[in-house]
Amino acid sequence: MLEVVKKIPHLFGQVDMTEGNPWKKIVAFTVPMLIGNVAQQLYNTVDSIVVGKYVGDNALAAVGSASPIFNLLLVLFVGIAMGAGIMVSQYYGSRDRENLSKTIGSSVTLTAVASILLMIVGTLAIRPVLVLLDTPESIIDWCTSYLMILLWGIAGLAYYNILCGILRGLGDSLSALVYLLVATVLNIVLDIWFVAGFNMGVAGVALATVIAQLVSAVLCMLKLRKMTDLFDLKKEYLKPDRENIFTVIRLGLPSGLTQAIFSLAMVVVQSLTNSFGEMIIAANVIIMRVDGFAMMPNFSFGTAMTTYAGQNVGAKQYDRVKQGARQGTLIAVCTSAAITGLILLFGPYLMGIFTNTGELAQLSANMMKILAVGYIAMAVTQSLSGIMRGAGDTVTPMWISLLTTVAVRVPLAYGLVYLTRTPQLPQGRYESLWISLLTSWVLGALVTFAFYKVGRWKKKAL
Repeated sequence: MLEVVKKIPHLFGQVDMTEGNPWKKIVAFTVPMLIGNVAQQLYNTVDSIVVGKYVGDNALAAVGSASPIFNLLLVLFVGIAMGAGIMVSQYYGSRDRENLSKTIGSSVTLTAVASILLMIVGTLAIRPVLVLLDTPESIIDWCTSYLMILLWGIAGLAYYNILCGILRGLGDSLSALVYLLVATVLNIVLDIWFVAGFNMGVAGVALATVIAQLVSAVLCMLKLRKMTDLFDLKKEYLKPDRENIFTVIRLGLPSGLTQAIFSLAMVVVQSLTNSFGEMIIAANVIIMRVDGFAMMPNFSFGTAMTTYAGQNVGAKQYDRVKQGARQGTLIAVCTSAAITGLILLFGPYLMGIFTNTGELAQLSANMMKILAVGYIAMAVTQSLSGIMRGAGDTVTPMWISLLTTVAVRVPLAYGLVYLTRTPQLPQGRYESLWISLLTSWVLGALVTFAFYKVGRWKKKAL
């Protein structure tokens, strides 16, 4: 027992990935981050459960229709977080305190400016975008109020994601976990209080999320202010440093664009989904919520591999990078396969959590079966893309995403819907939405593996 207790701090603590057994370091970093990602997914999942159970299926559809649009608006912060995380991990690996301090300070300032710009632009654009996407009249007002509240509280969400990226670049996935667990519990309590207690509907769910994200952002900032043994967070470093900001943007922009491409494709496909009516919209919401949990190991290992590669590239240990890539990808694939099997086995019960409508739960479970193999393919894509990004090659994953999403997923979805139209099914078969997604995932894994083996990512270090 004493031996187990001694090992706990090594599993849940700051991880230096430049030494020790690679797979153990990757797992030690991934476990608390995976728990944190589960907690973060609970934000959206609890939102959906609360509105589905207390307000109705149309409210559930409204939250789901709004999510791809909000994700599209967040791409700027995705880019800043990725760029800052890569720089932090490489400077941490090379023990460059000055550039580490400049990078963190510039990222804090850049986030403030970006939050203000997005709040203004997003508020003006939300309603026209919803109209453009043919959002049903029965849910468009709910979609608008949900998105407006999230935009007004965008700073908390932005700072949480970016400061967590910095903490992870430093090898500290524990702090992000602890603060996120606190915020998740707060979010659940506020969700039920605002919606079930005050009858605030969809607006109450959005307000609960904003408050919880703000709390987690403040906790992250307080943690960073105490890490003076690694870097300095003084006023002079908060002054924008042109070179550091340029590098953050150069490294982060491809990742931001990748997320933008994915989110834009989701928005375009959402328009197609809307044409099938409220039942399919609601089924899509449920699938995407369960999908969030199925994807969680993949995203967690991908982020861990980014930090692992960044620290070891900074320390110029390229053989160690390749060793970790092999071991980490194998663990990610096995983990994804196990979780996917559980989701398939208990699918109908999982879907029933989100709705009281049996037909909707069964429809969602059937569609989830189509995507099953794709989660294992995404384990390969996320792990090897993480290695390339950590090394400084953020452009190659962007082009792969562009190929699989824009050139494959969207045209295939519309093409299959068109080809399956019949007098009995004038809109086509709704299964086409998920078959196209599965195809893009499998193709992405094959192309990512090929580019990783070519090895151009080795030449992209700072």
